[in-house]
Amino acid sequence: MTTNLNRRAFLGTSGAFVAGSLMASPLANYAISNGNKIKAVLVGTGIRGTSFWGRTLVQDFPDILEFVGLCDINPGRLEYAARYMGVDCPGFTDFEEMIRKTSPDLVIVTTMDSTHHEFIIKGLEMGCDVLTEKPLTTNEDKCQAILDAERRSKNKIIVGFNYRWGPYMTKIKELLQAGSIGRVTSVDFHWYLNTYHGASYFRRWHGLRQSSGSLWVHKATHHFDLLNWWIDSDPSEVFAYGDLEHYGSCSPFRGENCRTCPHKDSCKFYWDITKDKRCMDLYVNNEQHDGYIRDSCLFRPEINIYDKMSAQIKYRDNTVVNYSLTTYSPYEGWKIAFNGLDGRIDAWLDIPFMNSEQISQSRMHEVEMSQDDDQLQMEPVILHRLWEDYEVKNVSFQKGGHGGGDTLLHDQIFRNPDRKDPFERPAGVRDGAMSCLIGIAARKSIESGHPIRISELTDLEPRARRL
Repeated sequence: MTTNLNRRAFLGTSGAFVAGSLMASPLANYAISNGNKIKAVLVGTGIRGTSFWGRTLVQDFPDILEFVGLCDINPGRLEYAARYMGVDCPGFTDFEEMIRKTSPDLVIVTTMDSTHHEFIIKGLEMGCDVLTEKPLTTNEDKCQAILDAERRSKNKIIVGFNYRWGPYMTKIKELLQAGSIGRVTSVDFHWYLNTYHGASYFRRWHGLRQSSGSLWVHKATHHFDLLNWWIDSDPSEVFAYGDLEHYGSCSPFRGENCRTCPHKDSCKFYWDITKDKRCMDLYVNNEQHDGYIRDSCLFRPEINIYDKMSAQIKYRDNTVVNYSLTTYSPYEGWKIAFNGLDGRIDAWLDIPFMNSEQISQSRMHEVEMSQDDDQLQMEPVILHRLWEDYEVKNVSFQKGGHGGGDTLLHDQIFRNPDRKDPFERPAGVRDGAMSCLIGIAARKSIESGHPIRISELTDLEPRARRL
């Protein structure tokens, strides 16, 4: 096995790797203007794959991209995926066979998090560019293997971080990038998942650490990527706390799944999957192929992830972040504050009492899952410079599609891959690694009771500035 010293020496002499993380999307290399379409394959035909990276691309980019293959371990889901996406391409249960027979330009990876590395690495080795859902992967060994694979390959990795692209998130970046509050010294960032959205992770495969890496990785990688991008520095050390106190074995009653549970009349978390046609068609009707149960009990004893999480993250530029994630909040939303040498920025979304609003949390969860709400809303970002009155910067954005970020991300990747972005939102393998490594470090910190240095996990050396 290559030592960390050798890997760091490699990085010191490999300008290609450093430059590669800053290049435009590799899809800019395809001669789309000459009438050639990007030949894409999708591996992992769950909700996210068949919708956001499937049907949406088919409908929005028919002149740019065509699917030439779909892959999943479940043949029933494969058949449904083709119908739902509206594609006429072969389905495969063997990934390598699909690549050999279809010769794609691009592999889109939307499998279970713990298997991302398998398809990313094999896709690169078989001559494809790879677009992967977040998180990049779930532990440091898999992360290192991905980094090594991209270095060996002529092809590149795109990581689908959509939150960066939301207009509200971008306004915060714009203010920080302009030096509105001077050098950032500390950040308080708190994310609240309600009892609809938060609970949903525990009824799925995400509730198993061996599949998702825990919500430190699966969910919080979104938030850590935002922090890395906003602060414009790399994390250097993480100390964390976490526990499982609400879901899993914490309830005195449980069942096999919601459909057959004897407690459905008294359990406030009961979810009737039979009323969700999409989940019935995609999951329930295909359970016999792989045994995956979409409406598993939130209180099954095998759940082994945390439902409350708190971390302190130190950055290479000496910024300190206090972060928390709650999975059973009565409301869904987040708030953040940046403290700088010259002022402070406060921002928040979906905190109902901040706007004296009464919001249906169940409806909010439906919108979050569908991501098809085109309603426009306007929310403030508060800029407060030292010795001056505060300013309110109102930001208009679309409610659905992760705050309007989904559409902008897709357009950048597929329609304008060579366009220079002033806010540096396109994400490559280094961005994917640094975001998931914070979550991996947090998990390891809880297990060890000690702070974890990011440089101990892979050969990526944290930089004071991302560029």
